[in-house]
Amino acid sequence: MSTITSTATVATDRAARYGKQLASHLSRRSVTHWDASTGTGTLEMGDGAAHADLVSTPEALVITLTTAPDNADLYEDVIGRHLVRFGHRDELVASWTRSDGSTGTTQVHGKDGPDAP
Repeated sequence: MSTITSTATVATDRAARYGKQLASHLSRRSVTHWDASTGTGTLEMGDGAAHADLVSTPEALVITLTTAPDNADLYEDVIGRHLVRFGHRDELVASWTRSDGSTGTTQVHGKDGPDAP
């Protein structure tokens, strides 16, 4: 099976808080893990169809998603949409860059979807 990697570096000084909230929220339908001591976590979505690593830094939450190319738009949108909704007061933006050079999606609060800036 062919896979693609998408990365979003979401600028925020509260990356660990948002990473924990994202993992907690998505745990209802996914297998998630958050380690508060390291500020890192994982998401296993769609019965193994997608895997995401979450890493908090002082400047950003870095999300690295691995999935089939046909699923990239879907999982970028699910992760990014939830994250920017949580961080609407901080005006978070999730803009994805793909390993194959194709354009990823962008999620902005109130402007989700493929036509977002």
